[in-house]
Amino acid sequence: MLKHENVPPPSEEAAGAAIMYRWKPGHSPAGAQQERQQERQEQPQSPDPEQSIRLIDPTLFEGQPVPAREWHVGQLIPHGTVTLLSGDGGTGKSLLALQLAVSTASATPWIGRSIAPGRAMLLSAEDDLEEIHRRLDDILAGEGAKFSDLANLRIAPLAGLDAVLATPGGKVGPLAATPLWTALVAHIEAFRPRLLVLDTLADLYAGEENNRAQVRQFVSMLRGLAIQYDMTVLLLSHPSLTGLSSGSGMSGSTAWNNSVRSRLYLRRATLSGGDEPDPDLRILETKKANYGTTGGEIALRWLMGRFVPEKGTPASAFDRAATETRADSLFLELLRAFADQGRHVSSKIGASFAPHLFAKDPRASGMSKRALEAAMQRLFAANRIRLETFGSPSRQVTRLVPCTSNAAEELQP
Repeated sequence: MLKHENVPPPSEEAAGAAIMYRWKPGHSPAGAQQERQQERQEQPQSPDPEQSIRLIDPTLFEGQPVPAREWHVGQLIPHGTVTLLSGDGGTGKSLLALQLAVSTASATPWIGRSIAPGRAMLLSAEDDLEEIHRRLDDILAGEGAKFSDLANLRIAPLAGLDAVLATPGGKVGPLAATPLWTALVAHIEAFRPRLLVLDTLADLYAGEENNRAQVRQFVSMLRGLAIQYDMTVLLLSHPSLTGLSSGSGMSGSTAWNNSVRSRLYLRRATLSGGDEPDPDLRILETKKANYGTTGGEIALRWLMGRFVPEKGTPASAFDRAATETRADSLFLELLRAFADQGRHVSSKIGASFAPHLFAKDPRASGMSKRALEAAMQRLFAANRIRLETFGSPSRQVTRLVPCTSNAAEELQP
């Protein structure tokens, strides 16, 4: 296995904060690549097909140890190939990928899972450097780490720049690598990351999204890098409207799904009607796993600028959020119903304690006092209910009312 930690640090020219591809004449990676191509062209070509197709005799495997499968994240992200992570805009896939890069570089768990530590490189065409700085600060604060712990991380902020890595040679022609691709390869050669994060596909790929041949070629280019430099490639993408509505998380040609070895989908936890009972809850689904099990789900919670694993299964987390939403709605419904009957309730424990009275009401349908008390606290925190003082100056009392502009008028006896 390649020992990434023993690789000498890259030169200042090769590993700046952002990828630069205005190289000096005579020292450019593009020039070196052209020289190698010219040398191959000058060499005599043999008609022997074994010169271009390497044939392996499997009997040579006899008695040889079977190589262990390597994972960057066990059963989620295989090493040495391309994994596609899709998610709708604003869902948090860029943040989740940045957390993976930080975990890789700092040798710390990622969303509660062990990772293979090493150097990490991130190309971000989504977020500018200031936003990345802010997100890193939140991630490190949550992990109790410092920026000095990220010596094994390199970031290329490409937001607002031409970030295309490959573009078609013509209307139907094959893809051609851009100067940025050449610069990327040079940085990989110098830095030797174990993880390469590419964010996002729409900015990096200029081919036709539905062109099967171009899609497969682009994924093959990335997989070739993964194999040549012994690294994991995580490619981020957005689903189409169809992919969102169907829950597949896909966009464009099915070749995207077929060409990668693993595909993950980060989505919001929504009810069948589209309601989102808990806006901070996310579900990470395994949509494709050539080397593992598909259909797995991981519940994540956005907390203070980063994702953390949610306790329990995704189903239990989702059910809990849905139950809380029902309790909140029931509390508000009964609060208004009691007010219409001239029955004022309080947030203080006593004869008029709202959760106690609501739990005894037939309309509560068995909702417990404890669940309704928790709902009351959530509604207070969300500024959806408040305390209102009423009565004569000598005998003023408080009652619970909804936070609406005409709440006082609605709840007058």
